[in-house]
Amino acid sequence: MRTRVRGWRWRHNPLRRRSDVVAAWTALVVAVLLCVGAPLAGLTVGWRMYDGARAAAAEQRAERHRVRAEVTEHAPAAVPVAEGDRQPTYRVTVRWAEPGEPPRTDETRVPAGTRVGDRTDIWLDDRGRIVPAPADGTAIWQHTLTAGACATGVVAACVLGAYAVVRRIATRRRLAEWEQEWARTGPEWGRHWA
Repeated sequence: MRTRVRGWRWRHNPLRRRSDVVAAWTALVVAVLLCVGAPLAGLTVGWRMYDGARAAAAEQRAERHRVRAEVTEHAPAAVPVAEGDRQPTYRVTVRWAEPGEPPRTDETRVPAGTRVGDRTDIWLDDRGRIVPAPADGTAIWQHTLTAGACATGVVAACVLGAYAVVRRIATRRRLAEWEQEWARTGPEWGRHWA
């Protein structure tokens, strides 16, 4: 004779306790939140970050312009690195002249092994100061994916933390219910054996 166990926490059963029902519904809600809610939160945050990063990059491109500059001092020699690793960059002095202005010098970062006389691109803001290059598409996507993944992880961690708290409370409640029932039925069992 086979007995059906699936769904026993929702069916009427004399052994089913209220804590069993709470645990079953909590598990269902947690599964839905982990499978739907966390990814949806990650997509929402990622979408907003993508829009914000694209707008910021467009603003940076509008405020900055690129100029070719000449390196005026040697950068330290290139060091051997593992395949796929980037070469380090060093601060060196560069010289450039914009049309109709006298030559200027300042420091910027260049790859290791850059020699005097080599040319490099620098980015200037409206005041003529050297600033970082505007964010490119790769940086925007990295920012987007990182923010989305972090949001998904935070939501999943919060859901699992809340589930652990509810499960702990439900277990305490279940043990208290069992203790009450045992206090009521335990003496009857003792009479049958004596």
